[in-house]
Amino acid sequence: MKLYIAPGACSLAPHIALREAGARFDLAIVDLQTRRADDGTSFSEINPKGYVPALRLDDGQVLTENVAVLLYIADRYPAANLAPPVQSLERYRLIEWLAFINSELHKGFSPLFSSAAVEPMRQYARDLITRRFDYLQGVLGAADFVSGGRFTIADAYLFTVLSWCTEVSIDLKRWPKLARYEETLRTRPAVLAALKAEGLVP
Repeated sequence: MKLYIAPGACSLAPHIALREAGARFDLAIVDLQTRRADDGTSFSEINPKGYVPALRLDDGQVLTENVAVLLYIADRYPAANLAPPVQSLERYRLIEWLAFINSELHKGFSPLFSSAAVEPMRQYARDLITRRFDYLQGVLGAADFVSGGRFTIADAYLFTVLSWCTEVSIDLKRWPKLARYEETLRTRPAVLAALKAEGLVP
């Protein structure tokens, strides 16, 4: 398998998941401006949508969209326990978390990364993120993970989104439980390995 990423982007989530699973995979870093990967390929040919992540499977097929890629990794490596069993209620709770992180958090950050976004749009995004973080602060409590008692693909995704806060000048310390959660996950071996491989930490 080969995972196409942009350092620090949402593709960090499946990168973490692959390392948590102990999977063997290659990593290709994509320049989203030129649409070229460091393996020499045209990323537009890998994923015509133009954004990461993209996971090229061993048979040559390409899987895109974070939720799909994360679930594939969890199911491909069941021994890693990155997702509850299929058809269990816990599985649907995990999907509920993935949907929330994807649509309510991840996309909420988009205007803050866009040079074309005007200030009212940026303020709307900050207000939305604040409300969503208020909700997370309430439901996370003292839990170490968002879905059950162990690390799952939802944690890989939520950590990734929370890691953007510094870049867009959101002080996570306003939400102490979220700050603790992010700081704790940052020390996990698989998370740290992914951050180092993407050049995000020394």
